[in-house]
Order: sequence, then C-alpha cells, then structure tokens
Amino acid sequence: MDAAELRAMQAPIKERYKSDPSAAVITLKAKGSIDREGIACKVETGRALAVAGLHPATGGSGLELCSGDMLLEALVACAGVTLKSVATATDIPLKTGNVIAEGDLDFRGTLGVDKEAAVGFEEIRLRFEVATDAPQDKLDLLLKLTERYCVVYQTIKNGPKVSVSMKRV
Repeated sequence: MDAAELRAMQAPIKERYKSDPSAAVITLKAKGSIDREGIACKVETGRALAVAGLHPATGGSGLELCSGDMLLEALVACAGVTLKSVATATDIPLKTGNVIAEGDLDFRGTLGVDKEAAVGFEEIRLRFEVATDAPQDKLDLLLKLTERYCVVYQTIKNGPKVSVSMKRV
C-alpha cells in the first residue's frame, strides 16, 4: 500500500468523523473467564483463546501467557502498525523494521512482600530499529508522529480514567 492508497482508504472515514464526531467514539471490549482448575484467565482474543497465568517470578509454570508480556506485546503491535502507517502516509520508505518493548517490574510489589515496592511496571522502554535511506529529519518526524498516534503508547503514557466494579451473577 502506498500513501495515495492509504489516503483514499481513510478519506471517507475521516470525513464521516469530521461531520459526525460521535461516530468516531467506539467502545472496544475484551472478555475473559476465570479458569476453574488453575490460577489462570482465558481471554477471548477474537482469533483464539489466550490463557494467561502467573509469571514464573510469582510461582507460575511459564506455560501460560503473562499479562505483563501481553501488555508489552499490545504496545509493540500498536506501535508497529502506527509506525508503518505513518511511514506510508509520509512517503518514508522502510526496508525493514523491528519494534522492541521492555518493561521493568519488581515482583515484590505484586506478591505483597514489600509494601513499598511498586505494583506494575516501573519503566517501559519502546525502541524502533529501522533500515531506511530516509534522512534523519524524516526519521525524527516518523518517531514524533508514531508517538502521537499510537493508541496503546498514549494510553500507557497518559493513564486514562479507570474504574473497577463487581457484581454477583
């Protein structure tokens, strides 16, 4: 896909959102079920069932997916798609590219070993490795726009309002 094809594909969508802003507000959903036997949650991904469990650093077997890894994978996926979309739209040719996300956790927090230890990622690093002949100013623009338009990155960076509830069924 080139820039013209991308613009042509997105033009009617953008026009609709400009004329009807409420049409652009879409609720994404995720659903999972608690495993009856083990300490795991079966997450419906739309393509398959992903079984998340305890990380080995908290006593897990390592056979199930770690939700922390899944968060980083979601960041990599979103950032990679955004990078490619921005590169396409701005005519920045990419020969190859890799997206790497790393995050540091102190498992003392999640295990309740140390009440002062943070629960959750203390730091997340996102890195792009690209092969391109584009000049540095174009790469700087590519990074800036990728940061700006990556939904998962912006969500992690800006921390949206989050609520939790429970009901008996």
